[in-house]
Amino acid sequence: MTPPRTALAAGLLALAVLTTGCVAGTSAGPPSAAADQPFEGEVEFWTINLKKNFNDYVTGLITQYQKDHPKVTVKWVDVPGQDSATKLLAAMASGDVPDAVNLGSPDLGRFIPSLAPMDDYFTPEELADFQPNLVAPLRQDGKLYGVPWYNGGAPVAMYRKSVVSKAGFDEKAPPKTYDEALALAAKVYDDTKVYGINEIPGPSVVSVLRYYGVTLLSEDKKKAAFNTPEVAAIIEKFKKSYDEHGIAPGSVSKDVRALPQSLDNGQIAFTASANGSTLVNIQKNAPDIYKDLVVTEPVQTASGGYLLNAQQTFTIPKASRHKKAAAEFIKFFTNGANQLAFCKIVPIYPSTISSTKDSFFAGTGGTEPVDVARQVIVKGLPKLEYTPMGTAKDTELAESLAEEIRAVFQGQKSVKDALDTAEKNWNDALV
Repeated sequence: MTPPRTALAAGLLALAVLTTGCVAGTSAGPPSAAADQPFEGEVEFWTINLKKNFNDYVTGLITQYQKDHPKVTVKWVDVPGQDSATKLLAAMASGDVPDAVNLGSPDLGRFIPSLAPMDDYFTPEELADFQPNLVAPLRQDGKLYGVPWYNGGAPVAMYRKSVVSKAGFDEKAPPKTYDEALALAAKVYDDTKVYGINEIPGPSVVSVLRYYGVTLLSEDKKKAAFNTPEVAAIIEKFKKSYDEHGIAPGSVSKDVRALPQSLDNGQIAFTASANGSTLVNIQKNAPDIYKDLVVTEPVQTASGGYLLNAQQTFTIPKASRHKKAAAEFIKFFTNGANQLAFCKIVPIYPSTISSTKDSFFAGTGGTEPVDVARQVIVKGLPKLEYTPMGTAKDTELAESLAEEIRAVFQGQKSVKDALDTAEKNWNDALV
């Protein structure tokens, strides 16, 4: 098994593996062999990109479970990340489905019609150890279709002291809203000629609108609901900041992983809400900038929370022949103790409350940027807000809106024309 990383190393990488793989959690340990009598058969268990780096961890848990439950056989299938949705769609179409399968939350909506409600197999007591704010978004029409597993944790804000201090930045009172962040960005550029931020107008435009409490879809999820004067005013604010260099010019790039101006290359002054894993590249590639960073709580949503863009979930296909056995294996594989063990070997954050009370998380201290980031992330877990649109086309819709907003920033369209076009595109896609 991969040796456990220290808390410092885990803090460094935070959420870098969000796209790698799969699972969930409760605090209860595995059921005894005597309690296992109703649960028997083969459980086909799908993960995403875990075998290469975490084979020993997964096979160790499977071996232990089969030892305690001799009537259950677990067949582990590890699926490449880029093929996971396609492979699952093919399995659903054929009727030969896995029994317990990891899904990234952005894909959940498209598969809900083919998934079994988890309420039939998880009691309220068995769900009690999950963060309630991570369970609730996985319900549709009152039914639970996924069990949360790991996530990237709360976002953090990072400021280059040597730059923002010249604009009067007070690290004890950082921006709490995007309006405040835009005001600081403008002052930073006026006083230093360094761009402020680069967080819009890429695919994150949907996330930014959520920070303002914008309702994106109608209640029945059949029509766009964002084409309003209030949203137009928000876009105008960001366009003004972009024109005045508070927002860096390269933020119109579609490749959000390699923006021309970034903290790494010293061409922006701060980020108001970012994945903690950003610190990995900064510490490795820009140690001088890393030493100059102040890490604080990020901007908040309209309700005072922190936005979570995605989480990993575990689901059970409706066509599974071993739903009960699959649910019992999920309960074991994802209990609080096993989530904690996984967090110690890969830099992720758990969905279980009990895991965060362990000294591995609760005992975090230190003043290095990575230490502070870890403290901010763990403290923010109960305030995470995950608000998926819940359609079968969430990713497509987000990019469609982002493309129109990029056109606004590049002077190719008015805000009204862009929102009108985006609204039509959404409505056409949701038919």
